[in-house]
Amino acid sequence: MTRRGLADLRTALAGLDPLPGELVRVREEVPARYGVTARYARFAGTPAPPPTGPGPAVLFERVTPGGGGGTARSVLIGLYGSRRRAAGLLGLTPGEMAPRLLDAVASPVPPTRVPDGRAQPRAVLAPDLTALPVPVVTDEDAGPYLTLGAVLATDPDTGVRNLSVHRMCVQGPDRLTIWMVPGRDLEAAHRAARRRGENLPVAIHLGLGPALMLASCCPTSLVPAGVDELAVAGALGGAPVGLTRCRTVDAECVAHAEYVIEGELLADLAPENPDGPCATPEFLGYRGRAHPALPTVRVTGITARDGAILQTVSGPGLEQSVLLGFGMEAAVLGRLRALGAPVEGVHCHTAGGGQLMVVVQWRPKRSAADDLLVREAGVTVLEEFRMAKLVVSVDEDVDPESDADLWWAMATRLQADQDLTVLTDREGFPLDPTQSTAYSPALSADGRTAKAHFDCTVPYTHRTRFHRPRFTQPSRASGG
Repeated sequence: MTRRGLADLRTALAGLDPLPGELVRVREEVPARYGVTARYARFAGTPAPPPTGPGPAVLFERVTPGGGGGTARSVLIGLYGSRRRAAGLLGLTPGEMAPRLLDAVASPVPPTRVPDGRAQPRAVLAPDLTALPVPVVTDEDAGPYLTLGAVLATDPDTGVRNLSVHRMCVQGPDRLTIWMVPGRDLEAAHRAARRRGENLPVAIHLGLGPALMLASCCPTSLVPAGVDELAVAGALGGAPVGLTRCRTVDAECVAHAEYVIEGELLADLAPENPDGPCATPEFLGYRGRAHPALPTVRVTGITARDGAILQTVSGPGLEQSVLLGFGMEAAVLGRLRALGAPVEGVHCHTAGGGQLMVVVQWRPKRSAADDLLVREAGVTVLEEFRMAKLVVSVDEDVDPESDADLWWAMATRLQADQDLTVLTDREGFPLDPTQSTAYSPALSADGRTAKAHFDCTVPYTHRTRFHRPRFTQPSRASGG
């Protein structure tokens, strides 16, 4: 794929259309309730239950809201359903994404204001979420979920913008509940507004260009609180992000977004699912747990491009893991480079949701001292990155993108009694069901975990015993 998809979602799709197997268009009518995700399930990929695997982006062109009735609209799912395609949307390979993100954070390109006369024409829709084809995944879900809604808000204390994706459940025509993972920038902006006795104006975007989506999913360890994700996206995409003003709230929005849901993040709390314990399936592959009290968003307006495409993800699938993984890879790579570690690359495996399982590929060892360096670096990643649960270190001759190669290295380059380091009772991530005192009484609290580093690199003094053969291609002179 060429360097496309930098401006908006439609440019990205136009680049996929002529490529065999990359974009599937479904023209028959399907319901938003169960229909979209059920049809897509066979493509979803681990951690969704098998049989699944990497698959195409799927554009459903006629999706009816609420299981039937209403105006049929387009829904896109699966755009980031493979690492190769997600990186290719920016003209990169998966291995090039982490260095490119580090460069973008180091040299951000600030967004610009689009003059009113040059802004993308937008239709003004009724502020009614139930009229949109927001998918429902399972019959246990609390309701329709915005699973790829990118929230743009400005911290009233610092003046810094934040663009981030959060789980939002439709609770009525003009109400959403929003789960903000504790410690993230949007939560800080919300608290700042509450201290002032104000609501926080927000713009929720559905359907953004790839550079923006990838930047919005970067962890704070890569994009700290004072850095604007929109400026990172501008550097990543090679052009400033264009902004316009919202119609109904004092906030900015991305000019090329397919949908913009304008509103205010309130102090009011509401249960995510008044009728049961379930939310929607989460990116680690398990049924989501509904929160008893979450902040709410009051919707004040909705605008859309002509023929707008509502973009979503399925919950447990490759897309969220791919989006989260690239930013995590860049953060880990940057930290190890800062330590002077001779790292070739970092790969965050989708089986760990792009966060829990980190593969570090090392350059050839220069001395026996590098054996200790590998182990110290593995422990550093586990200690400094809360989400990292497993770190696997491999040599330069192992392909970190190949599951078979990773298992081969695990089977032939590791002795558990000397190459496995375990850290007990560390801060973790409670969406992993093992990270609870009910599963492991040794943990001091829920959301803590044991962590492990698997050193699958060859010890320096034994390097000649682990020589991996390379097949030589026959030359014409040899008659091949």
